[in-house]
Amino acid sequence: MRVLVLGGDGYLGWPTSMYLSSQGHEVAIVDNMIKRQWEAEVGVEPLIPISSLCTRIRAWKEVSGKCISSFACDIAQNSHLFYKIVGDFKPNAVVHFAEQPSAPFSMISRNNCLSTQVNNISGTLNLMFAIQGLDPSIHIVKLGTMGEYGTPNIDIEEGWLDVEHNGRKDRVLFPKRPPSFYHLSKVHDSANLEFGCRSWNLRVTDLNQGIVYGVNTNQTIQDTRLATSFHYDHIFGTVLNRFIVQAVSGIPLTIYGNGGQTRGMLNIVDTLRCIELALNNPPENGEFRVFNQFTETFSVSGLAQMVQSVGRQLGLSVEMQYMDNFRNEATDHYFNAKHTKLETLGLNPTLLTDEVMRQMFRTVQSYAQNIDINSIHPTISWSHKRAK
Repeated sequence: MRVLVLGGDGYLGWPTSMYLSSQGHEVAIVDNMIKRQWEAEVGVEPLIPISSLCTRIRAWKEVSGKCISSFACDIAQNSHLFYKIVGDFKPNAVVHFAEQPSAPFSMISRNNCLSTQVNNISGTLNLMFAIQGLDPSIHIVKLGTMGEYGTPNIDIEEGWLDVEHNGRKDRVLFPKRPPSFYHLSKVHDSANLEFGCRSWNLRVTDLNQGIVYGVNTNQTIQDTRLATSFHYDHIFGTVLNRFIVQAVSGIPLTIYGNGGQTRGMLNIVDTLRCIELALNNPPENGEFRVFNQFTETFSVSGLAQMVQSVGRQLGLSVEMQYMDNFRNEATDHYFNAKHTKLETLGLNPTLLTDEVMRQMFRTVQSYAQNIDINSIHPTISWSHKRAK
């Protein structure tokens, strides 16, 4: 299969590109490296030093004997070049990771909000128009987020909801209550893609992904030049990464609010497998298919307790600190999201065991000299007033 990976230099894009290449697919990457620019703008860096994309591709060829092509293109701004890339490469499928991935980044200012929504929504629209014009049978695998749903007081279905109102029934996209401008951009993506399926007979798999943790895959561990990013900072970092870095650094684990926020999560190796399952089992022409992509649910306080337990097993003194929540989110809420479709296709979940967490601790300890403790504490408020 010929697979074009948009955003293939990123945290998930790069491991996905290597994984698909290792499985015998012909892979090409499209990226404009803007994520590295955003990191520089807000003054944060991944814990593990990341090689340039050219170095990564060369190292992958040395390690595996397999080639990955790459194209430099801003898919949101340069539609002409992007259409040419799609037309020349002639992919069977496009995996779309090329979006600004941070809710806090989108809430910093008006400019950050606009850059997030313009980049994400325009990029997806340009992808849709390219495929509609060149070959509508190309399968779009789009990375969405469970955050699109928010935390409704009903069970979350996989994308669609059967409703009855005033004696009539219909099937509609599940209602969305996103908590940030970033999550809103993903909602717009989903609506646009579903429209493209209805209007242009496109075929789309929308992967509403939970929080991903981990950095080690069978490919990244083969050479340090193949590493992917590990963010723990308050803008691009995720909660489990932050907690483990805080535990290693001797800093109390910062729990926003009462820690009752509950989220779906999955290991990075399961993300790669989910992409593969979606590619190998494409939807019908005109079908907008939604998979809720996570394997377990945890509350923030529950994660903190797990990190504390494993940290203490490793001889670390791990404490917890509750603090004001700068985000506009419910900390006590109902959360029951369905996530059966990928397991039906063959996903065998990798669970967050103590051993998996110990591996993450060991990775962080190996790069502890790179930890910037000043980048951990949140400074961005959803009310648009900076935290003091």
